[in-house]
Amino acid sequence: MLLVTGATATHTDRVAYAQTAGTISEIRVEGNRRIEASTVRSYLLFSVGSPYQRGRVDQSLKALFNTGLFADVSIARDGNAVVVKVIENPIINRLAFEGNRRIQDDVLNAEVQLRPRVVYTRARVQNDVQRIITVYRRSGRFAAVVEPKVIQLPENRVDLVFEINEGEETGIKKIRFVGNKVFPDKRLLSQISTDESRWYNFLSDSDTYDPDRLTYDRELLRKYYLSKGYADFRVVSAIAELTPDRDGFFITFALDEGQQYRFGKIDVASEIKDLEPEVIRSLLTTYEGETYNADAIEESIQNITFELGKLGYAFVNIRPRVDRDKDNLTIGLTYEINKGPRVYVERINITGNVRTLDHVIRREFKLAEGDAFNTSLLRLSRSKIRSLDFFEKVEITQDEGSSPDKTVINVDVQEKSTGELSIGAGFSTEDSISGDLQIRERNLLGRGQDLRFKISLGAENQQIDLGFTEPHFLGKDLQAGFDIYSLRRDLQNQSSYDLERTGINLRTGFPIKDHITAGLRYSLVQENISDVGPGASSIIARSEGELLTSSLGYTLSFNYLDDNILPTEGNRYTFGQTFSGVGGDVYSVATTAGYTHFFPVYEDDVVFSVGGDAGYIFGLGEDVVLQQRYNIGGRTFRGFEKSGIGPRDEVTGDALGGNAYVVGKAELRFPMGFPEEFGLLGRTFVNVGTLTGIDDNDPVIVDSASIRGSAGFGVNWTSPFGPLQVNISYPFLKEDYDKDEVFQFEFGTRF
Repeated sequence: MLLVTGATATHTDRVAYAQTAGTISEIRVEGNRRIEASTVRSYLLFSVGSPYQRGRVDQSLKALFNTGLFADVSIARDGNAVVVKVIENPIINRLAFEGNRRIQDDVLNAEVQLRPRVVYTRARVQNDVQRIITVYRRSGRFAAVVEPKVIQLPENRVDLVFEINEGEETGIKKIRFVGNKVFPDKRLLSQISTDESRWYNFLSDSDTYDPDRLTYDRELLRKYYLSKGYADFRVVSAIAELTPDRDGFFITFALDEGQQYRFGKIDVASEIKDLEPEVIRSLLTTYEGETYNADAIEESIQNITFELGKLGYAFVNIRPRVDRDKDNLTIGLTYEINKGPRVYVERINITGNVRTLDHVIRREFKLAEGDAFNTSLLRLSRSKIRSLDFFEKVEITQDEGSSPDKTVINVDVQEKSTGELSIGAGFSTEDSISGDLQIRERNLLGRGQDLRFKISLGAENQQIDLGFTEPHFLGKDLQAGFDIYSLRRDLQNQSSYDLERTGINLRTGFPIKDHITAGLRYSLVQENISDVGPGASSIIARSEGELLTSSLGYTLSFNYLDDNILPTEGNRYTFGQTFSGVGGDVYSVATTAGYTHFFPVYEDDVVFSVGGDAGYIFGLGEDVVLQQRYNIGGRTFRGFEKSGIGPRDEVTGDALGGNAYVVGKAELRFPMGFPEEFGLLGRTFVNVGTLTGIDDNDPVIVDSASIRGSAGFGVNWTSPFGPLQVNISYPFLKEDYDKDEVFQFEFGTRF
């Protein structure tokens, strides 16, 4: 037995005695109204009969506070009794939001965790304040302030009110690119989904800051550079800086472009023995010596995947093995075709689509439940869903299925507004003053259908147009729709008559293969030539009255442009024919064709384009009627008035139109040295062509197939008030009876 003596032993005994002195004879709970005393005791780490220990008392205090049921707790001794005093947190009687005009109550209620009849705590309130602020930041309002207000009620109840000051929408003041030497800022701005704030963008949310959209923009930039051969490209950083007054963001993309590569040797390696490599090589869209293009690699993988699927090889894994030669700036490719694991799609789950119907999303999938899983097809499906432009965000993830050979695909989308209301006004030397109103819904009732109504009023043209498009007619990759319209054109200045046209178009379109589409159409049009002037040509006077035209037509389009709005390289071909005479009063065949080729002269700033258009119409057993003849001039042939060239009545000067035309065009587009945000582009152009041929043999007709030509320059300005275009042209080849127009001006705005 060890005996401890001295001062140290005496002190230790006192400490031990103080911590454990006495046995607890009673535990009293005071201050509780709603919560049973037994519930309070259940959280204590001591009980009646146990020794009183300070450590267990402290732990019991923490346990009671952690319940969230109490605003304050104290534990004290009263002799051998322990008294637990509590102040209960109040119960929320009502929860309300005030000042929220942009975001509805039901959206905020879904975000916050507090509810009526739930215990009120300051920590929970602060968490919900942060959740509400997050909701507003997702909608682009970073200046939003949320202040919780508590209204005390009897019986320890409170009303909780979140007072919200939404603030102004936080836009994008400026988007900057650092490190880009190959492509100018304007070109890169056209590739990303975020826009700089402009007053006329109030119908779009693309000019509000969204971290998810910024991440998406990084991917868009990467894809663009990889498609142009810059295989080492990377986005070093994408930084969004909020201004001190919290009214806008400055976004800066720091880029490392790297060097441009070309394809080296292209090869195919397959572990499938009976698969001929030459068959695979014919499916490739990557060629040795051409500029490296990641899109072409992806397209090749998809071609191989589809073809092997047809041959019965559903479970294949195609991986491009890269051989990068940095000295010669080439990238060799070997498409490795391996037998992949046998995994099937068990289920496809779609979430987040509040408005858009499930089948609208599912029909864009290249995979269906029960199909063999394929990574390439999954990537293609994601791209096609994004291209619908119905969703702000599209995320696709995978989970394990019910067995090792099954997978579950989860699709989470975030919808965006698809309705459009636009009002436009403009002035041009061709159409004088004009205005239009358009209402459009691109995702009607969540079915993916496009409904459009437009009314245009001008000094010389008035039109009402209703159009509808079903993108997947009969469940096929077949676009179908109709247009109903009525227009009136004042042609007194050109041909001394007015033209009224009322009709319906039935149309369909479908892809033949990548970049190639076909369209079919049927038109039924009632046309009326009226108000023929007393001094009009006798040819026009004989055409006065009504005609019903019933026609069938088709169009083939080959589009290889890198951008449909402001292309810098690539080409586009169109060819179409219209057969009139499927009933009605008019019998004819019309053929049109067009070609345009773009290529950059200096980087992507200076672009040269060359192309032409041609058309020919002939009657089937009758003359071509006035309404169906072609008219050239104005926008279609700069340097000449609308209907300024072609057959004409020598006496009255009335334009009569022609049966055949050809127009060649060449244009050089270039920056004008102003800052890019000014939106100024200069153009120089040359047009050559002719319009000729008329069935009428009246001696007053003058007609020459001679080539006309014009040259000039113009300016395009994307102004804050709308697009403005000015052309100054000089017709250097013309006939005496042609009507030239040196100055052309066109301005329009839309909001």
